[in-house]
Amino acid sequence: MNGSNKIISGTKARTLTKAGVTAALAIGGVVLATQQAQALSALAVVNSITANGGVGVSKDILYGDEPLQDLDIYYPKPLTQAMKAESAITQTYPMVVFVHGGSWENGSKEEYAFVGQSLAQAGYVTAVINYRKAPEHVYPDYVNDTAQAIAWSHNNANSLHADPERMAVIGHSAGAFNAVAAIANEDFLAPYGMKPTDISAVIGIAGPYSYDFRKFDSATAFGPNATPDQVMPDRQIKGKQPPYLLLTAEKDKIVYDTNAIKMTEALKAAGVTVDNGVIKGASHATSIGAMAPPLRWVNDVRAQVLTYLNKTLQ
Repeated sequence: MNGSNKIISGTKARTLTKAGVTAALAIGGVVLATQQAQALSALAVVNSITANGGVGVSKDILYGDEPLQDLDIYYPKPLTQAMKAESAITQTYPMVVFVHGGSWENGSKEEYAFVGQSLAQAGYVTAVINYRKAPEHVYPDYVNDTAQAIAWSHNNANSLHADPERMAVIGHSAGAFNAVAAIANEDFLAPYGMKPTDISAVIGIAGPYSYDFRKFDSATAFGPNATPDQVMPDRQIKGKQPPYLLLTAEKDKIVYDTNAIKMTEALKAAGVTVDNGVIKGASHATSIGAMAPPLRWVNDVRAQVLTYLNKTLQ
């Protein structure tokens, strides 16, 4: 890599020199800082069996100034090799921002390392983000964080050898809510000088876009006075939109397909292009777990995601 990469984070700047980038790359396996604490976590098990495929990762890069406003960047194998060798890099790669689920209270970027690895193996520079959690932070804090991370990734794509004109956002479960909400309503991206159409595509996997949270434990993530009409993405579409792919899990008993149906109807009513897909045989958990290469046989979520990314970004 020639020169240095300056990565801008809000009002602060973090500069990655050639040596810094090389040191930041974790080659040869997933690095989990809390591996022992996650020993009984199903996601930790998924990560432990995911081969890294030669991809690299830069960890804990700040996109904001608050706790949990950080992300990890996963690099495809050819880019990783060139960065390690400090070779001249002329190719740019499409980019994906991934937003994890966890009912807005749980989950972390470390637990979803397998998604970053899986997408990087397929040739995408991938940001896997953290965001602030409920109950300390309720709506719209985690959507604001998602928008800020999207803007950071877009603004810094060139420094990461990614193409900001070929950038998608993917979310699963609560993360799909965050991703869709942050883009469907242009007000979330506007403070960062971006508009929804600066994103090339949005993929929501098993997302709760249209439900009455007041009837569920997740009410604590929305604040005591919030109503579905005020916060659900299917009722908050504003501004010209990129195309969407909304996937549902056939055997999902946590987030029902009515969410995707209503979100699709609302987007189409606003003139947005929407594709839909059903992940056959998938539960809520396996609708993301099967993104891990060793679990591709469980269902075809990875194939559906990559087919759409290849169509919209390549």
